[in-house]
Amino acid sequence: MASYDVVVVGAGPAGLTAGIYAGRARLRALVLEGMMPGGQVVVTSHIENYPGAGSTTGAELVAAMHEQMTTFGAELKTTNATAIEVRGEEIVVTAGSDTFNARAIIVCTGTGYRKLGVPGEGEFLGRGVSYCATCDGPFYKDLEIAVVGGGDSALQEALYLTTFAKRVYLIHRRDEFRAVPILQERVRANDKIECFCSTVVERISGANGVESIDIRNVKTDETATHPIAGVFLFVGLKPKTELVQGVVETSDDGFILTDREMKTNVRGILAAGDCRVKLLRQISTAVGDGATAAFAAQRLIEDGEW
Repeated sequence: MASYDVVVVGAGPAGLTAGIYAGRARLRALVLEGMMPGGQVVVTSHIENYPGAGSTTGAELVAAMHEQMTTFGAELKTTNATAIEVRGEEIVVTAGSDTFNARAIIVCTGTGYRKLGVPGEGEFLGRGVSYCATCDGPFYKDLEIAVVGGGDSALQEALYLTTFAKRVYLIHRRDEFRAVPILQERVRANDKIECFCSTVVERISGANGVESIDIRNVKTDETATHPIAGVFLFVGLKPKTELVQGVVETSDDGFILTDREMKTNVRGILAAGDCRVKLLRQISTAVGDGATAAFAAQRLIEDGEW
């Protein structure tokens, strides 16, 4: 069993920042990530609100964070953590056939996309149904597509998809979008986007791939079918916290409860980033969480303070 001062689970912006701060504090730090570093940020096509970065892509920002983390000595291992167990003063993380023990664990597992839950969504996943505009947008050059959702992600990705698509139908179940005003202004100014508010998707249909969607206005009950080649779903996030269910306290919807120092109710286990209960889920807030969690872990290791 390999021993570390800190084990960070997840290498999104929160996890990478925790690794930077832990390594810079000369702690022996291990970051576990089942896929490539960056989480959802790595497929974000356009970032303009991260302080000091100007306009950049998620992949570029993550690459810089990753390089900085390894410069300070934190180790990255590509593997999925499967269990966390508290054993007295130490915490053991299992990842496949490997086990790691540490004085502190920082959970930075992030979130995943919520499903719409309509007929055709699962059937056509990868064949016209997508949760990633950056990944799949280029397949829809000069075609008509739909984007479902009303938050920042939905509007930002709808704007990005106009780079390829002939027309983008933006569908939202509420009267008004929840996205920041600047994104709403850009959407309404874009003649490639047609907005449908107070509208829900009832079915995604097709043969070998998506060919149409059935929509319904929730106020008038009027229905319509729109021929489209693809549908992109951005209807919210769910926490990836199965790893700590029953280990630490979580909210009713599964997000980890922490105090202002990122500490959970279990000594030695902290959480940072989108997987914890918080008001705003952005790269900048994840970075702040990661730094705070690493500093709190450092104080626990050096002074025993919790």
